[in-house]
This record gives sequence, C-alpha cells and structure tokens, in this order.
Amino acid sequence: MSSWLPRTTCSRNRTTRGWSTNGPWLKAESFIMPRDHFPGSPQEWMQRARASLALAKADQVPGILLEDLCYQAQQSAEKALKALYLCLGSPFPFVHSLDQLLAGLEDLGVLVPEDVDQAIVLTRYAVETRYPGVYERVEVEEHQEAIRHAEIVLAWVEIQMNRRGIQTP
Repeated sequence: MSSWLPRTTCSRNRTTRGWSTNGPWLKAESFIMPRDHFPGSPQEWMQRARASLALAKADQVPGILLEDLCYQAQQSAEKALKALYLCLGSPFPFVHSLDQLLAGLEDLGVLVPEDVDQAIVLTRYAVETRYPGVYERVEVEEHQEAIRHAEIVLAWVEIQMNRRGIQTP
C-alpha cells in the first residue's frame, strides 16, 4: 500500500489537490520569488516547455521508463503555465501542482477551459512517480494520455500569449 495520500488545500476560491505523505517527507509550502528575481522570459519558458514535451515523447529510447517520460509531460505543462504568468507580468508560485498554477491564473482573471483544467492529473508525475516503489507502473496508454494533456496545455498557453502580443517561437 502506498504511503502517498491525496491532500486537499485551498488557494483562495479554488480547492486544490496535491500529494503529501504521512511519512518524513512533508510537502513544503509554496513560495513566490520576488518580482525582480524572475528567471527568463515567457519565450524562454515556452522553449523549455517544448523541450520537456520532446523528451516526454522519447519513448523509443531503450531503457527509459514511461514514468520518467510522464514526468517530462508534467514539466512541459508546468513550464508553459509559468510562461503565462510571466506573460501576464505576474509572479508565479514555485510549486509543481498544476491545479495550484491554474487556480492562480483564474485568480488573475484568466478563463481556464475544461480540457486544460483536466491536465491537473499530470501533477502526480511531478511527485509520486519520482520515488520508486510508491506507484504503479505507467502503461503505454497512460503515457500517451499524459502527452495529450501536455500538448493541450502548451497549445492553450501559446494562444493566450499570442492574444497578449507575445509571439512564441
């Protein structure tokens, strides 16, 4: 039985879901870096998001676990959402929870469509699957679904950025 337990926290008006343990590794609270210390531009964050998506699709490389590829899919979506925060001129929380990132964007007045919101399932790959023995193996279909979610988030963020006059390469 896994020691990972679903945890619910609140972020203003939206309930967020995350993962925590009842063991010695408790999830740290998120923090926001001061505005004058933000690394990179929205375009650079999108470049990294696309690179993570390319890694997530590298399933033909012998020896790579699908769990690690799903982690890259989550990273792709996370980096894209953080690019949107920067595009909006807003600091982003230093968290891996896509639910928290999306809630913060909603708090900034961004309407998040249902298909983008469904990508919150990727959050488990940022935490749970990075620790051997606490998860079930990822199957091919699940990996393909993770890529689909990441692609939806990236496409949506690109549209949002373009609407705000920020061109993505």
